[in-house]
Amino acid sequence: MGGHQFVAQYCGQPGFVERSIHPAAKAALENAHIPVPGMPPRPWTDLWRTGSPRLDLVVTLDEGAMGSEPSWPGQPISALWAFEDAAALADPNDAARAAMRILYSLQRRLELLINLPLGRADSSAIRSDLRDLGRMA
Repeated sequence: MGGHQFVAQYCGQPGFVERSIHPAAKAALENAHIPVPGMPPRPWTDLWRTGSPRLDLVVTLDEGAMGSEPSWPGQPISALWAFEDAAALADPNDAARAAMRILYSLQRRLELLINLPLGRADSSAIRSDLRDLGRMA
């Protein structure tokens, strides 16, 4: 999605990162014909070390992690797109349904993001648009 316009990185809060992708998330990706990432989940410390790629946008999916996020190098534009924690649901069927809802919601938000005129907008307009996408139902 987005061709070469974006390079996506993913990470989680140190101490809360699992060793593998949750089965419900993996199933949701496979059902949507989206390749499952080859790299295991990793802590965000991997993305703010010296020599890490520069981040332009940071989207946080867990409201609880907001207070402990690092100060990202280069002060990228950031926003919260809060979702329930599907992995925390006890019933595997509930977790699978929640993972699919999250995936399709993220997919729609990302489709809108990649169609924004980011190259022609100033950072405050991009910040506002990115945060507005987080308020979508």
